[in-house]
Amino acid sequence: MKTEIIKIDTSVPGWDKQLDDAAQCLKSGGLVAFPTETVYGLGANALDEKAVEKIYLAKGRPADNPLIVHVADTQVIGRLTSNVPEAAPMLMDAFWPGPLTLVMPKSTLVPSIITGGLDTVGIRMPSNPIALTLIKKAGISVAAPSANSSGRPSPTLAKHVIEDLSGKVDFIIDGGSTRVGVESTVLDITVNPPMILRPGGVTIEQLHKLITGIRADKSLSSAHLENSVPRSPGMKYRHYSPNATLLLVQGPPELVASEIGRRAELYNNEGSLVGILSTEETAALYDSSLYAYCKILSLGSRKEPESLAANLFRCLREFDEKGVDIILAEAPDISGIGQAVMNRLVKASGGNIINL
Repeated sequence: MKTEIIKIDTSVPGWDKQLDDAAQCLKSGGLVAFPTETVYGLGANALDEKAVEKIYLAKGRPADNPLIVHVADTQVIGRLTSNVPEAAPMLMDAFWPGPLTLVMPKSTLVPSIITGGLDTVGIRMPSNPIALTLIKKAGISVAAPSANSSGRPSPTLAKHVIEDLSGKVDFIIDGGSTRVGVESTVLDITVNPPMILRPGGVTIEQLHKLITGIRADKSLSSAHLENSVPRSPGMKYRHYSPNATLLLVQGPPELVASEIGRRAELYNNEGSLVGILSTEETAALYDSSLYAYCKILSLGSRKEPESLAANLFRCLREFDEKGVDIILAEAPDISGIGQAVMNRLVKASGGNIINL
């Protein structure tokens, strides 16, 4: 398959016309990768079972891993759900368009291939103008997981999508870097109180301002739950993983830096190329000849946790480009969006966590 790449600058008048062919492709059962505010998504017509099958084939995605349906108009919610939970309108008003996925009872129109056989479906409205315009032009609801090979770090740049999926999809729309950098928060509102199935761009603190008693699913602190039935993307399988082995080190920053330094020297002596994932506040702790053999990347500032989320997947892919064998990563604070960053690192590590 030949993949057509469309580069779009939304500051240029008439940019939306560049989406016409891709929108028609989606409507006709093709695959289109496009930017959202979270990560790049791989889209297909959500109500076309054969089109959705192509997503699983292109990604190499397990069949029981559900997909999220993206919409551009709240009016279609009634067609996708058998009933709309009481909390839904309030949450849509507060966070849509934006990085919040709401899990609701699915209607008979939604094929079971999207839901992994569950009787619920996750729905969200992205805020990226390219994503919204593409969905509107196609005139359909769009099933779209992240546009990467299954298990790999999610794509936040079009070049990440090209690396994984060129030749497997019809169109890749290059809209530049995504803003949030981690996937949407998935909130199950079929239960009372609602339950977070995946932390993401909308924080639990923001949700608590509207709804009290929100719980977090136990899988958020686990690397993978192989014997479970996943109710959301990112719950069951190892996700977001670079080629290198990732070790996550958790504890006071200075102790973490010391332990990372000790292990970096040990692994280097064994012949491994080591990558260190730090923050601006701790990067100077690795600034000596001792770490000359390491590849050090900073996620951003702990004072600006949004930067940690925005840079996470880019850094993991950059370590792959540098050919490192082992990544030693500092665990972030878990308040705010830091919870989503921690969740992704836990999943990427496959459970390799060192607690100090």
